[in-house]
Amino acid sequence: MKKVLVTGASGSIGINVIKYLLSEGKYEITALDLKNNKTIKRLKKYCNRINIIYGDITDELLISSLVKTHDYIIHLASVIPPFSELSNNIGKFIDYEGTENIINSINNYNKNCHLVYASTTSLYDESLNANTKEVIKEDNLNNFGYYKYLTENLIKEKLKNYTILRVPLVLSNLKDEVFIYSVKSNLYVEVTTSFDAAYAFVKSLNYLDVLNKKTFNIGMGQKGVCLYNDILNNILKNYGFNYKYFLSRLLLEKNYVSPILTDSDELEEIIHYRTDSLIKYYKRLKNKSKKRIIQKTLGRIIVFLKRG
Repeated sequence: MKKVLVTGASGSIGINVIKYLLSEGKYEITALDLKNNKTIKRLKKYCNRINIIYGDITDELLISSLVKTHDYIIHLASVIPPFSELSNNIGKFIDYEGTENIINSINNYNKNCHLVYASTTSLYDESLNANTKEVIKEDNLNNFGYYKYLTENLIKEKLKNYTILRVPLVLSNLKDEVFIYSVKSNLYVEVTTSFDAAYAFVKSLNYLDVLNKKTFNIGMGQKGVCLYNDILNNILKNYGFNYKYFLSRLLLEKNYVSPILTDSDELEEIIHYRTDSLIKYYKRLKNKSKKRIIQKTLGRIIVFLKRG
């Protein structure tokens, strides 16, 4: 049985990666994340089916011991906006140096290990169209994008077995996510959901010979392209108003980039990972918010006022 290490395992993508890996029934799974109340609660239900390790990807001894015994690493651990923008050192320490620690462990102890790395479409500028052949302009990047870019280059330089998946804006559980609101409302975007993003990482393990040393954009394709303001309005109508929406739209810099991806169909044609849609996502929000009558009323009032 092949062994898979998932870093950042309790995140919105990571927890779904675990579900899909378990459904495959052919992997021994190790989940790695920091230890806190949130991660313990999220991973607890899987404690009898997977190996759970609480620790830091910058811990050299821990990472080397894990890398030695695993065939694949799905590397999701990262500092995402808005926290990545609070200090230059956060992204450097976690995203770049943490991944460098994994790379060194692979090269020193397990050179056949394949790293599947979660990068970001925030590497691109705000143009309507983007693809993996686009030249990245470092000067335009925020902290999050900049350290993802440096990390991508490090992986390409140092590893013989890797696949890089650039992830767009991920629509997920609104109770846990803040950065979903960090996009300019007048931009057309291509998005994905935590379900499809997770499935892309899991399905890629079946096609590593084809995907090796390649970089792909993942997204919903044309079904996931829309004006970002329409996403906000649908969130307000189906899920309702919440304080994260208010504080994020008021205070956060709108610098997360999730452009239309002209090549997001490329990975889909190889591994067939798309199962979700915006309609399904909004329906899930609606089902989860049946008791949020006041919040949904406020949300619809805000949508009405915005249009007026």
